[in-house]
Amino acid sequence: MTFRHDRHHRRSIRLRGYDYSRAGAYFVTICAKNRECLFGDVVDRQLVLNPLGRIVADEWIKTADIRNEIELDEWVVMPNHFHGIVWIRQTDGTSDTVCRGTARRAPTVEQFGKSVAGSLPTIIRAFKSAVTKRINESRNTPGAGLWQRNYWEHIVRNENELNRIRQYIIDNPKNWETDRENPNVQAVQRAETGMGA
Repeated sequence: MTFRHDRHHRRSIRLRGYDYSRAGAYFVTICAKNRECLFGDVVDRQLVLNPLGRIVADEWIKTADIRNEIELDEWVVMPNHFHGIVWIRQTDGTSDTVCRGTARRAPTVEQFGKSVAGSLPTIIRAFKSAVTKRINESRNTPGAGLWQRNYWEHIVRNENELNRIRQYIIDNPKNWETDRENPNVQAVQRAETGMGA
């Protein structure tokens, strides 16, 4: 098949021109490939992670351990997706506090194929890669895909929004029975609309 730029191009779902290394909070959602429930289950509205889900949790924690520029906020590993809030910090050379405002370095806009150290896309790419590698090693499935191609992100703009997102993450396991990412909910919705499987 011949490559045709007008048909074969990847569209970014990132905010055009935004500096994703800018200090602030970002809400991310990452889905398993085909939304397959790989990481555990929700039993009696409580999350029960399996060994693969524990790998996801371990690697998320490790993400903050190995990167001084980030701080983790509320997060949860769900059966087939992950939600988390990550803060990108900026230091002024003497303080290691979170700057909740304007970045103190020159804008660094990520471009396809060109990573920007400390940017949200680079952080998420490394996290997804580390999880995939460890899970493939544990399942003896080298090179197998684990995640959907991209991820969803939202720039958190104020404290009220931050608190709403935190509560959404905390409540996610309790709301699994009605979650649109739950394959059982999707099957019922398809049946109700006559869309089939």
